[in-house]
Amino acid sequence: MKKATSAGAAVYTPFTLKLYDWWVLSVSNQYAWRCPTSANLLPHFVKHTGDSHLDIGVGTGYYLTHLPENCQLALADLNHNSLQVAARRVGTERVNKSLAHDIYQPFPAEWQQQFDSVSLFYLLHCLPGTMTDKQVVIKHAAMALKPDGQLSGATILGKGVSHNAFGRKLMAVYNKKGIFSNQLDCENTLHEALSTCFKDVEINVVGTVALFRASSPRVA
Repeated sequence: MKKATSAGAAVYTPFTLKLYDWWVLSVSNQYAWRCPTSANLLPHFVKHTGDSHLDIGVGTGYYLTHLPENCQLALADLNHNSLQVAARRVGTERVNKSLAHDIYQPFPAEWQQQFDSVSLFYLLHCLPGTMTDKQVVIKHAAMALKPDGQLSGATILGKGVSHNAFGRKLMAVYNKKGIFSNQLDCENTLHEALSTCFKDVEINVVGTVALFRASSPRVA
């Protein structure tokens, strides 16, 4: 699915990444998705991050800058621009590993069962296909975790939530352009996908965003 996956990643050019924090983390999260970054997303990210952490779909690296200095970081993203921007922002000396990778494909052997925590923040709604298709992405993330590790993330839902006018407009535009593929994503299908790969799953919906945590991976 590399070609389709690339369509969602291609929007993150050096120019758009300069606007990302303002447009996505400030404006869109507050007013379109009604899940403020500082009150909900950032605390969720920090709370579920361990000593060795893999961030998949790194954006601008905003969340990573709030982690302790001794946290060992690994970055994975299909977009080279995002990897470079995030590494510079967090400090290249803090990044132990960085990989340009299509998450629909398994991680290299040396990346598997290596991390205390893995994050999927605002990644799933950008990936092509249904939540059933995206389940393999969750599986690959689970395979990167140590047996006692945990996954956390956040994704914008398309079904089962009440979008306001701003949110509906962005959903329509982003899905038409291939930036999002989440019109059928709902809490139930997300829970099913997570439960296939993890024994312990928690989901909390704030506005139109599902904040999730999962532990006890089922995959070896």
